[in-house]
Amino acid sequence: MTTTAVPAARRAGPYLRVENLKVHFSTEDGTVRAVDGISFAVEQGRTLGIVGESGSGKSVTSLALLGLHDQRRTRLSGRILLGERDLLRLSEEEVRRLRGRDMAMIFQDPLSALHPYYTVGRQIAEAFRVHHPDAGRREARQRAVDMLGRVGIPQPARRFDSYPHEFSGGMRQRAMIAMALVNDPDLLIADEPTTALDVTVQAQILDLLADLQAEFHSAIIMITHDLGVVSQVADEVLVMYGGRAVEHGSVEQVLRRPQHPYTWGLLSSVPSLHGDAAADLVPIPGNPPSLINLPSGCAFHPRCRYADRNGNRSRTEIPELRQVQERGHLVACHLPEVDRLRIYQDEIADVGVAR
Repeated sequence: MTTTAVPAARRAGPYLRVENLKVHFSTEDGTVRAVDGISFAVEQGRTLGIVGESGSGKSVTSLALLGLHDQRRTRLSGRILLGERDLLRLSEEEVRRLRGRDMAMIFQDPLSALHPYYTVGRQIAEAFRVHHPDAGRREARQRAVDMLGRVGIPQPARRFDSYPHEFSGGMRQRAMIAMALVNDPDLLIADEPTTALDVTVQAQILDLLADLQAEFHSAIIMITHDLGVVSQVADEVLVMYGGRAVEHGSVEQVLRRPQHPYTWGLLSSVPSLHGDAAADLVPIPGNPPSLINLPSGCAFHPRCRYADRNGNRSRTEIPELRQVQERGHLVACHLPEVDRLRIYQDEIADVGVAR
């Protein structure tokens, strides 16, 4: 494959804009507010990392972007603008035509995402022919072989006829990336793409995604719980907790100058090469909240060490995502900014947590 010049139209403004997205599920026990009003934007050629514990709403957000929720049991509101098209106003058939062509996803477990009864190459070729109905089998096969080679699979023409179980974990993930990129999508969503891989293969996959982004100029959303991955590949970071955004900014702002106690907790839970090797990790106390019965006020307040420092507002008022002194850095916390900065400098950064 050859690299082509990026059209000027693809460089102007955010390609994806999400505005006040809510994803609620109806269950016998009540309404699950999996995503409860988040907003963000991603430009082509840029990467947004979405981080948070399990149950924070990360994967639900990604499935909503692709239109993969069961609409009979799901209530979605807000806007998801892909270019100028609001995906929540399109029919299922219209979204299906965009899926795989304009936007694609790399799933967390390629062994379950790939069909065990069909060869890897056939599945990639089929993904190409769905959006290129005039393409013949020979053209689709050659396209699949080219993509397998592009993502670093050796002897791609021979491996075209291999089944998923004949690939290693890293090669299956590369095949998933080839399938996601076979139609040159402008938006790529990667949901925990390196979770089950060893660190060497993980680094190779992340380097591969960076190279492919440079070539195809795709906008990428990286969903992960691994702050190390975010620091390596993302331009911006969105921190989610209890279905809401609690902090949003550049990688430099969020990982080096975090202002939300939950972000502090995430950073404190990660080993640091620059901290005291003998120091214990500091986990966040308690458990993530039930999305059916969220705590009143700030959802994080039952686990927050500083919830008593703001006149009890944490228990009664939901904090809004507001910009702090640094432009583009947004935080949803009732603590005054001066107090957050002092706490971070006195209690957090000094113990080697700052990255």
